[in-house]
Amino acid sequence: MNPKKRKEDEEDNSDIKESFQNKINESEAADINASNSGSSECGNSTDQQKSDNGGSSEQPGTSEKVSDEQQPNDAANQSSDQREKKHIRLEGSKTAGVLLFCGGTNWDLIGRKELPKNAKGAVGRNLWGPHRMTSLQGVRVTAVFSGSCAVHSVIIIEGGQAMTWGRNDKGQLGHCDNKRRDIPTIVETLKDHNIISAACGRAHTLFLSERGIVYATGDNKMGQCGIGSQNTAINIPTKVSFKGRSITKVACGAEFSVIVDVKGGMYSFGCPEYGQLGHNSDGRYFVTSNKLSFRCELIPRRIIAFIEKTREGHVSLVDDVQITGVACGVNHTVAVDAKKRCYSFGFGGYGRLGHSDPKDEMVPRLIKAFDGPRNVRGVKKVFAGGTYSMAINELDVLFFWGQNKRAGEATMYPKPVQDLVGWQVRDVGCSNCSIVCVADESVISWGPSPTYGELGYGESRPNLLQLPKK
Repeated sequence: MNPKKRKEDEEDNSDIKESFQNKINESEAADINASNSGSSECGNSTDQQKSDNGGSSEQPGTSEKVSDEQQPNDAANQSSDQREKKHIRLEGSKTAGVLLFCGGTNWDLIGRKELPKNAKGAVGRNLWGPHRMTSLQGVRVTAVFSGSCAVHSVIIIEGGQAMTWGRNDKGQLGHCDNKRRDIPTIVETLKDHNIISAACGRAHTLFLSERGIVYATGDNKMGQCGIGSQNTAINIPTKVSFKGRSITKVACGAEFSVIVDVKGGMYSFGCPEYGQLGHNSDGRYFVTSNKLSFRCELIPRRIIAFIEKTREGHVSLVDDVQITGVACGVNHTVAVDAKKRCYSFGFGGYGRLGHSDPKDEMVPRLIKAFDGPRNVRGVKKVFAGGTYSMAINELDVLFFWGQNKRAGEATMYPKPVQDLVGWQVRDVGCSNCSIVCVADESVISWGPSPTYGELGYGESRPNLLQLPKK
């Protein structure tokens, strides 16, 4: 990094560091007690695990590693509110339907110039239009998950069973091996769990059960599986080392993960390189005089400070933040709270953070663009692609910032997607560059070349489109 630029960044962050340290001193002890208060409320406690496992506390891949700070205190610290949460059950999607699939199916080659040495040849073709999967005939799907840099997918079927397929070189499919799966396959080790949600990173996966317990599998070289160690990879779903409240949301970046508890507390773990963990640090340190490394978070650590910056650079803390939604790009995170305020942090290139500049943010920073004119209103949902972010406001208007094409100017702050103004946008799916959204009763997609058919236009239609099209 340019020494001059690094010096400027350090000066800009001086106010943040002071406010951040004050926040730590005020709330650290209370946070530990509230978030890690023992098995009466803990979503990842042994008691909850027994219930979620159908009565058995023994299972492959269970991790109970926690730091001394996270050991639960005595029963006197357990509030009545925490005891009430003991039997919490989260609900997944109540709707189900038929899965339609389009895009690339050569899992070993997608995103690569050539096949790796251990691959067994190029298998799988591009599906240019939506297809039904024969193996899922008669199966009702309630939810589908992938990621902006993932080459694997997760679906949840009726009954709460998780199925995965795609690339599996790091064990991210959770099948206790590293064999690619070309059709959706049930994750047998989670068969006795009612899975309601999931998230996919570049080569790791998080599964969330109805009990608020998180299981991780796949690449763990940066601690992104949150099991308390930095293994090369784990190929069996393993319980994340977390003793706090039940988890309700999960999200994955390339090599980091974010989870949200039932009280709106947000926790992160994995690679901190660009500040995407939100702990006011990029984790850099020198192993030797010329070798740089990163101090990764190996277990979930709570993000305790949220800030607001003025144009003059003045920094102030934002109070009463309860996170209700979160999304991760390759190296950035976007979140929305109960007051419909939107925050972003991590890598700032191409304006993907929405702060009108390309600087990295080490702490969640309020996006001021949504705090402006009345026609903007608050944010309901957030989404993240590889180098861009999106949000739906209270008027169901879709906003975009960042860049999803390889040339041209980036959008440095949230702007409405003009071609969808007047549409009621309900949901969005973001890949590295391509975008698919559900608006009114239509499915609309767009993205730059090259694509693998994920836009779903069919073989006789163009395989790229810069503007939204049904």
